[in-house]
Amino acid sequence: MRSFSRPVLLSALLGLTALSASTLVTTAQADEPLKLGVDIPFEPFEYRLPDGTLTGFEVELGEEVCRRIQRQCEWVEQSWDGIIPGLMARKYDAIMSSMAITEERRQQVLFSEPYYSNPSVWVTLRGSEVDPDNRASLEGLTVGVQRGTIRDRFITDTYGDIMEVRRYATAEDLALDVKTGRLDSAFMYYPLALANLQVDEADSEVVVSSELIREPKSYFGHGVAVAFRPRDEDLAAQFNQALAEIKEDGTYDELMHKYVDYDIKI
Repeated sequence: MRSFSRPVLLSALLGLTALSASTLVTTAQADEPLKLGVDIPFEPFEYRLPDGTLTGFEVELGEEVCRRIQRQCEWVEQSWDGIIPGLMARKYDAIMSSMAITEERRQQVLFSEPYYSNPSVWVTLRGSEVDPDNRASLEGLTVGVQRGTIRDRFITDTYGDIMEVRRYATAEDLALDVKTGRLDSAFMYYPLALANLQVDEADSEVVVSSELIREPKSYFGHGVAVAFRPRDEDLAAQFNQALAEIKEDGTYDELMHKYVDYDIKI
């Protein structure tokens, strides 16, 4: 029988103890809910049903990711203008709330691979359409945007010298002022214009007043992705693998067609 000296035996025991502790930490982390930050409502991506149930394309997609990485999802509501600070303050583990990948945001967070892409649009009351390519015609008009979004930055930089820019905390407040004529126009995420203003309906009092806008990439990004703290590379890798599987096996398409009538896959 091979014998061990006391120092060697002690070292081996310490190594086993350290391994067990490491295993326990990993198991404990896996047992903890995975907290995902989300700005609600943002139909059809995240919103509440009349009974209070949280649903939407991203909610179902996030739940499917959590199932595949064997974690339980816990959704944490956070207003958009504080959503990245909330991530850094560890209020949640990731942001899954239609965040577009931009170079500015890449300086703050680690992004997953993109999982969808959506355009932005100008909207106005019917009969009061604007031409965003004709700058002279916009001078002195008011345009509404949701505060802290990429649309806010684009409008401020591109039209802030000729238009009055009004910023709103929520898409609902913005939509209300469009409907009541307190704004000459609004620049919105297309899904929000569909959900809050029914711009696709023939009898809608609010209409789309531009092409669907996805450029320039410097403002509108390279698709929507999950945002993590920069050090959470392992968690991001788990999300990337799960998202790839979801796209490959048809689950993604099923969810997409459940919530939207146009292609958002990227």
